[in-house]
This record gives sequence, structure tokens and C-alpha cells, in this order.
Amino acid sequence: MEKQKKNIEIAITLVVVTAILVYLINAIFNLIKNPTDTFLVENGRISSQEETQGYIIRDEEVIIGQNYKNGMSKIKSEGERVSKGEAIFRYYTSGEEELLNKIKELDVKIQEAWSNESNIPRSDIKLLDNQIEQRLNSIYELNNLERVSEYKKEIDEYITKKAKIAGNLSPAGSYLKSLIEERSKYENTLYSGSEYVKATKSGVVSYRVDGLEEILSPTDFSKITKDVLENLNLKTGQVVSTSEEGGKVIDNFNCYIACILNSDQALNSVVGEKVTLRLYNAQEVTAEIEYTSKETSKEILIIFKIDKNIEDLINYRKISVDVIWWDSTGLKIPNSALKYENDNLIYVIRKRANYTDKIYVKILKQNESYAIIENYTDYQELLDKGVPEEEANLMRKISLYDEILS
Repeated sequence: MEKQKKNIEIAITLVVVTAILVYLINAIFNLIKNPTDTFLVENGRISSQEETQGYIIRDEEVIIGQNYKNGMSKIKSEGERVSKGEAIFRYYTSGEEELLNKIKELDVKIQEAWSNESNIPRSDIKLLDNQIEQRLNSIYELNNLERVSEYKKEIDEYITKKAKIAGNLSPAGSYLKSLIEERSKYENTLYSGSEYVKATKSGVVSYRVDGLEEILSPTDFSKITKDVLENLNLKTGQVVSTSEEGGKVIDNFNCYIACILNSDQALNSVVGEKVTLRLYNAQEVTAEIEYTSKETSKEILIIFKIDKNIEDLINYRKISVDVIWWDSTGLKIPNSALKYENDNLIYVIRKRANYTDKIYVKILKQNESYAIIENYTDYQELLDKGVPEEEANLMRKISLYDEILS
């Protein structure tokens, strides 16, 4: 029994000794291979930012006419700028489809009759023919349905002008002239019975009407709260559907984005402060804090005002947003390389040709991972911070691509 007990003790001792040796060998190997982490000083950028969702608030006026049930034809395209008093769209007249079919049939007959009229000089309408051909060629290269519709409308206008010129040059009582007069009659009936809806102010046209134009309005920001925003149940990045009954005119000078935030920077922010917003499309725009309201002790509603990229936001009501509270560029190093001598004296260890130097630096900006630093240039400033005179006299400086130790 004693011999068996002794063998067990020897085995345990060998296991412990082996484990210690493996650990020591591994530690020595790692120390030889990489005695300490080193970093190159580089020019870089750091920032403090907060990810959130933003609700789009716009000064927009919905425009709907009386005949909205008839269907509508867009005169101005989505996102197109319009002046006050300009027609934006029109509602179809009663029996419009039948009238349009009759006009198309007459266009074919007019074209055939015109080609048989030898007394009409072709030079008078050559320009119109060229314009028609250009628009036809352009249509084949487009994938924008609204632009295609616009070009088709222009072609119809060119054909109408061409027919009127041919009619004026035709002798009274001719077959061609009678066709053109009949076409004009149908055309007058078509447009006289339509309701044209005009812009009541200048701005950008949109047909994306979602019923939130009065709720998410800049008229009174105090009515916008966290509960109001969340109860809208909007999906981030969802495109607002196009209305078939009306449109709206949007102020294209200013737009607002409401966000619920909880960072220290947000809670300590003030009206008038400028920040940078990174929008859903990675575009960065300067924004100004227009309004703030504490929702809870840890949350604040902030409404930012922007005056750029407004047209990019027309399609959306809720988007992802990065609020960049600050950013800084310069000599960038990791926080792990910073050494603290006291509360107001910081240094790094520089390594050159196997020699190390202690170099005092200032922190300009710092986030959770990196810092932007600069050198001391004032000998007296180092003395005032308690640096010994012999060290202060050296005034060593950190440079781009220096190697520093963590």
C-alpha cells in the first residue's frame, strides 16, 4: 500500500512539473517572438457617434382637387421643382379614354393624308421630325417610367404641332384640313373638361402622400414626443407609397430629423449646436440642433435641422441615422499606448533602433479605442506640469510612423 501511495505521489508531481515546464517554455517562446505590442503612429480620424433611427419632418402641403376619384395625369415628375401657380397634375375628364383613342386614330389618318400632300414643304416641319426621332431613340435607353411617360407626352405634342402646321398649309375644304379640325375639337373637349391642380407655393413636387404630413410637421415641435413617434409604427427604410389621388409640395430649403438618443453627448446637447449626420445612403450632412426635449432621465428627443440632401429623403419617413457628435484628425494612436504619470501628464514610449524614449504628449480627442495626440512645444508648460528640468530640456517629439509600445 505504501509503495502504491508513493507511486501516485510521484505521478502527480511529474504532472505538475510537466505543466509548469510547458507554461514556462510557451511564455519564453512568446516573449522572444513578440516581447511587447508595438504600433506605428499614423495620421487618422476618430469620432464619437451614436446609431439611431430618424423620423423625417417636413414643411409640406398636400394638394388634392375635387375630381380625385377620376384618376390623375402627372404634369410634374416626382422630385421636380415647381413655382407657385404652376400646374402639378390634372384629373382625367369624363370619357377621356374614348377621346384619346379617337385622337390616336386621327393622328394615323393625318400622317397618311399629310404624306400624300405634295404642296406642303417638308422643310417647315423637319425640325419637329428630328425632335420626334430623338425622343423615340431616348425612350429605348430609359428605365425610369415617369421619364418615359414625359417623353411620350412630348412626342404627342410634337405630332400635334406638326399636324397643325400641315393643316394651316392645306387648302380650305381639303381632307387633311378636315381631319386636323376634327382632332382639335376632340383635343379641346379633352382638356377643357380636365381639372388642373396648381402649386400653392414653390418647392419640390412629390406624390408620396402618407397622411403624416400634419403629424410630422415643423409647425409645433412640442407636439412631437417619443410616444407619438413610436405609435406611428413605421418601418425603418420603408418607401412611402405613391398616391393616385393627389400630391404635395415640399419645402426644399429645410428638413428636420427627429431622433431619440441616450448618450452623454445627447443628454448634454444644446439648441444651436452643430453636428454631422450620416444618412442611410452614407452621405454626411451638417445639422443644427433645432429642438430638444427630455423624455426620461436617460433619453432625450432631439430634432435636427438640415438644408442639404433634402430631395434624397422624399421617399422615406423613417431612416437609419448616425449622429456624429465630433470627429478629429491627426496623429492617431491606440489608448493602450498611453501612459499616465499623473492626472494631467501623459506620455508614450517610442522605440527607435532598439532604444526607447519617454515622450510627453497632449490628447486632443479620445474615444473608447483611440486618441488623437500632439507634441508639447512649450518648455515652460512641461515644467509647470512637474516634469524635471533635464527631461523638459530634451523636448522629444513623436512623429508620423514612429513605433510606440503599448
